[in-house]
Amino acid sequence: MYLTKDEEKILDGEEGWGKKKAMEILVAIGDIYKADKLIKIENAHVSGASYKNLGDAGLEFLKDLSTDVKVAVNTTLNPIGLDRVRWRSMNIDPIFAERQMEILSIYKKMGVSDVCTCTPYYLRYIKPGENLSWAESSAIVYANSVLKAKTNRESGISALASAIIGKTPNYGYFLEENRLPNISITVKEKIQDSDYGILGFLVGSLVKDKIPYFYLPSDPLDDELKQLGAGLASSGSVVLFYYGKHNKKNILNNIRKSSNAGHVNEEIEITKKEIDEVYTKKTKKKDADLIVIGCPHCSVSELKRINSLLKNKRKKIKKDLMICTSRCIKDNYKELTDEIESSGARVICDTCPVVSPLEGYSCAMVNSGKAYNYMPTMNKISTKIGTTEECINESLL
Repeated sequence: MYLTKDEEKILDGEEGWGKKKAMEILVAIGDIYKADKLIKIENAHVSGASYKNLGDAGLEFLKDLSTDVKVAVNTTLNPIGLDRVRWRSMNIDPIFAERQMEILSIYKKMGVSDVCTCTPYYLRYIKPGENLSWAESSAIVYANSVLKAKTNRESGISALASAIIGKTPNYGYFLEENRLPNISITVKEKIQDSDYGILGFLVGSLVKDKIPYFYLPSDPLDDELKQLGAGLASSGSVVLFYYGKHNKKNILNNIRKSSNAGHVNEEIEITKKEIDEVYTKKTKKKDADLIVIGCPHCSVSELKRINSLLKNKRKKIKKDLMICTSRCIKDNYKELTDEIESSGARVICDTCPVVSPLEGYSCAMVNSGKAYNYMPTMNKISTKIGTTEECINESLL
């Protein structure tokens, strides 16, 4: 991989140990994937923020790295392991909380924004074609597919290295020839709401790291596309998808033009029956004692819908209903979130059920294909999935 003279100086350690380590990481990745050069990025998003995932070894590495570096571009942070204001009500161990807050302070010292969310695209406008280095799988898919920006599927450490240098290796999904669809997914019946998260969950395990083109009967909402991408990335390694109500012949022509796909003509059909079968897997009909909405973090439109559903029920919540969103959205829409919480629900910020050490629950109900896939392994909690309205109804039982 070609390096400029300035990049070589960083690699030689002339700008400090931290930048040298960051450059070493980028050069190693570039060499592995045969990148020709480093390219500038406009934004980075770093995962690996929860103490649950980092542990003491990760904490020590961040301490060492932060002694002489600052990020070079606008950089945001993934959810941490707790709500920094309400962590006591989440039954978080004080030692866990202390170390989690130390991690957060280290990132802030490096210049990383402390709005901890898996939906950084709600924080700033992302231009089509903008080069990013993002490390949250659901956000990566959304950026590439919905926002038409460009990012590879980064790890937490590679995204941080890119943030420090302000550049990333030029390979993979930055190259147009690698962004063509190579498999088509047909859904003939109408789907909505959580159906999209289940669709992603089902398709991700089938297509692995391929680029699917979804042939849909109607245009999905942005929130539904978010759930589709999150499901795809959780059960597979999908980084980019396409969608539309286009003529099937045009879709297959796009696939045939893809040189990197070896002219593969592959089609899969997913039926509404297959999606509904996932709903019916109710964990042996076990009653949920935790209901989670907001994985990925809720948008304003999702919060408005949740509030409307709660108003229509005109009942107080009887179970633990946890609604996750970014602190930025909660602060900017305080009246809305206060009204939601008047029902007895909790609007939780900074964290999510996947990276938080949730304890004391036996079964969770979620409206997300991502949470449905991850929570049983990450939290050892039995999980079932329902529509957003079914989740609200469950919390009232």
